[in-house]
Amino acid sequence: MSAIFRRRQGAVATESGTSGPARVDARTKNLTKRLRPGDVAVIDHEDIDRVSAEALVACRPVAVLNAARSTSGRYPNLGPEIIVEAGIHLVDDLGSAVMSLKDGQHLVVEGGEVRSGGTLLAAGEVQDPESVAAAMTAARDGLSTQLEAFAANTMDYVQREKDVLLDGIGSPDIRTRFEGRHALVVVRGYHYKEDLAILRSYIRDYRPLLVGVDGGADAIIEAGYSPDMIVGDMDSVSDSALRSGAEIVVHAYRDGRAPGRRRVEDLGVEHVAFPATGTSEDVAMLIADDLGAELIVAVGTHNTLVEFLDKGRSGMASTFLTRLRVGSKLIDAKGVSQLYRTRISSWQLALLALAGLLALFVALAATNVGQTIFGLSGAWWDDLVNFFRSLVGLAPSAPTT
Repeated sequence: MSAIFRRRQGAVATESGTSGPARVDARTKNLTKRLRPGDVAVIDHEDIDRVSAEALVACRPVAVLNAARSTSGRYPNLGPEIIVEAGIHLVDDLGSAVMSLKDGQHLVVEGGEVRSGGTLLAAGEVQDPESVAAAMTAARDGLSTQLEAFAANTMDYVQREKDVLLDGIGSPDIRTRFEGRHALVVVRGYHYKEDLAILRSYIRDYRPLLVGVDGGADAIIEAGYSPDMIVGDMDSVSDSALRSGAEIVVHAYRDGRAPGRRRVEDLGVEHVAFPATGTSEDVAMLIADDLGAELIVAVGTHNTLVEFLDKGRSGMASTFLTRLRVGSKLIDAKGVSQLYRTRISSWQLALLALAGLLALFVALAATNVGQTIFGLSGAWWDDLVNFFRSLVGLAPSAPTT
């Protein structure tokens, strides 16, 4: 590509830059599946959310080039701050033409300028801690507008889906039995890895049903468990997870269209298509609630207004209302970690083992058999010590009495 796309005001050049092969994808979550350390990530992601930013940082690219604005001003999204704090070079507002860069093309990024083979391809705005902080301050002023729109959308959803809120979604034809059990719903969202690690004792003691929402199924497997059910439109879950033996519930639209159905059919995996409004995590929680789960523990799900806005779609009103419906059963994973403690702590187990050994020692010492065992043990120990002393040329030690 020889033409300069366009030069942004505020683009700067530095004496030293970063370079690496381009990895290009308009969908950040798809890009992170093949992004490697040392690559240059090229994305088209307005208002980079926290989850996407953390996924990018985990891949350790040398730079992130964004065709769009990383913060549009709609709300204070945390993504740019996470990327910049990780020391990754972030360039914004490069224009949509940058998405036509070839995957693997070697790029050199100097300040806000992107070059290949000495040719200037695009120029954008470099983000640093100061510019990110200023953008966040300005974006907070836009929260009131977003809150009003969110409230209006919520009321509209209540009018359209009041049967769901009052009567439930109806029981889908599934084999998994939730009645009287805990359900752990895992979404690949905020700090899901840390939450699953915190819940290890809880999972061991209570053995909840493990429900993965799309990529959440892979998160369950990565943590060393097997999902009981996978719910979603199947756009971010791996083939191996779909073949893991978990029950598959394909989230469909109200009109019956199910974009994920083709994929599971191609894999030959048995599944159930379930039409419902809202997000897949909403559907997972409503299924667990409708089928009698005693408690629903959420990992990586959305709880705050900023998290809802991070999803960037009006349908998040359903997430808010779903939590109102299942609220009496729903608890966030971090709440479990604070309220729940394993029934027997590690120091109690150690103390119990020590007390048992002491009791055994006293009991043996009080019997002729025990005294004989101790005598033989002492002789064996003397032989072992003398063997090693002989290896280094020392005289044998006195026998143990």
